[in-house]
Amino acid sequence: MRIPVLAALALLVSASATAGAGQDHASQDGRGAMVMGFDQNRTSHHFLLFADGGAIDISANDPSDAKNRDAIRSHLPHIAMMFGSGNFDAPMLVHNSASVPGAKVMAERKDRLRYQYVETPNGGRVNIVTTDPKALDAVHAFLKYQIDEHKTGDSKDVRTR
Repeated sequence: MRIPVLAALALLVSASATAGAGQDHASQDGRGAMVMGFDQNRTSHHFLLFADGGAIDISANDPSDAKNRDAIRSHLPHIAMMFGSGNFDAPMLVHNSASVPGAKVMAERKDRLRYQYVETPNGGRVNIVTTDPKALDAVHAFLKYQIDEHKTGDSKDVRTR
């Protein structure tokens, strides 16, 4: 059974307050599992930069892993909705940071960004699209930070969709 989001967030805030700023990747994975609802070691995150925005793509590593695939498919539409309303609390909790690069501008320019959830074979993807240059720079900063923090090895080069 999935922990309600507010309870998970309260638990994370409490744990983060006592953990300190020097977090390792394992601590981030634990926070990520709590906030996202799926096992970080059995899933793969990818962050893609496009000329009109970017994408957050998450998939279960094992195609037969319905539990994590379904949890991803539950989490990502919620993220698209939260980000669309200018709420970036989830990434700040996962990364134990009061500020995630790009998030403030993305929140301020929420009406100039579009977030679209798409189901993929092993998970899902949130496409982020904008024509606003400041919002685009913020999206790219946000996604580059995610690439570094999640250690995905994804390219930071901007490409076409």
